[in-house]
Formats: sequence, C-alpha cells, structure tokens
Amino acid sequence: MIPLSLIIPAVIGFFIFISGVFTVKQQTAVLIERFGRYMSTRRAGLHFKIPFVDRISGRVNLKIQQLDVNVETKTLDDVFVRLKVSVQYRILPDAIYDAFYKLENPAEQITAYVFDVIRAEVPKLRLDDVFVRKDDIAVAIMRELQEAMNDYGYSIVKALVTDIDPDEAVKRSMNHINAAERQKVAAEFEAEADRIRIVAKAKAEAESKRLQGQGIA
Repeated sequence: MIPLSLIIPAVIGFFIFISGVFTVKQQTAVLIERFGRYMSTRRAGLHFKIPFVDRISGRVNLKIQQLDVNVETKTLDDVFVRLKVSVQYRILPDAIYDAFYKLENPAEQITAYVFDVIRAEVPKLRLDDVFVRKDDIAVAIMRELQEAMNDYGYSIVKALVTDIDPDEAVKRSMNHINAAERQKVAAEFEAEADRIRIVAKAKAEAESKRLQGQGIA
C-alpha cells in the first residue's frame, strides 16, 4: 500500500501541474505575463504556463468586429441630421501586443474618430449633397481611422454610412415635395395620354372624311 505521505504530495503536485494547462480557442490570442512583465502571446491550441509564476493577463478576439456609431450634426443649409456609421475592424495578427497594451477601449477610440470626421465633413455640405456623397464621407472616415488605429494594432476592414436621418420637420417637408413631384409626373403622363388620344381621334376622323370624299365610305 502506498503511504499517505506520498499520495498527498503527488495529488497536490498533479493539481498544481493541471493549473498551468490552458487552451486557446480559434480566432483568439492569450497574452502571458511573468511577475507582471509580458512574456509571450499564445495562439489557438493547448498550452502550459508555470503555475504561480506565469499568469494570463488577457484574451483578445481576432475576429472581425462591428461597431455602429450614431452622430448628430448640422449641414451647410442648417439642417440637423443624424448619421449612422458602421465600422468593421480587427486586431492585426502581428500587432496583438500593441492592441492589448496600447489601447484600453478600441470602440471608444473609434467612436471619437468617427465623430471628428462627421462633424468636420458634413457641415461643409448641403443636405442633398450629404445623401449624394455619403460614400465620400465613408471613405474619409475609413482613411482617418486606418491611419490612426494602425498605430494601436488595429486594421479597419470597412466603414459605411448606413443611414441618414434628417430632422422630423425636414423629413415632412421632403415628403411633401416628393408627393408633389409624383403628382406632377402623374399629371404630365395623363396629359400626354390625353394628347395621344386626341391626335389618334383626329387622324381617324380625317381618314374617314378622306374615304368619304372618295366615295368609299
């Protein structure tokens, strides 16, 4: 029979060893520190760290993430407008250290940059131009974010202006204008149809008279 004095240390040693084993999921990275100092970055798989010496300081998501930012500003023609901007971003695989240690809240930083760009670009444009040039606004956001976030270990995958929502009073006015425009177009079509009917009738009457004159009718 194995003495208890040997079993207890063996069990303790086993649990200590097990405490050093950890797994990293796909599209995830783990940063290891030793006595508070960065040691290594571990990717997907089964890993081991020295118990009581090494610790997992953080886990980072390597998947593409999406952030929706809502910004309210004023156009050149004094219309308050709300824009919704969708930004897709991810951590650069070779810059995990920078992404974890340099920037505490990437979503907050991205939001701040989007606000800056929107409030710099939209006030230069009239409301109609905001709709027409929304892709240009998205490009400006993309360019600004790419330059800024790259230093923090992040890549901007895509930036899109997904919604433009003017002030309610302006929307009502736009709806009235659109309705009036549709009525105008409908009236023009109806007038054209009437003209065609009148011309066709006149041609038919003229042809009938011509035939009567020839004694055929």
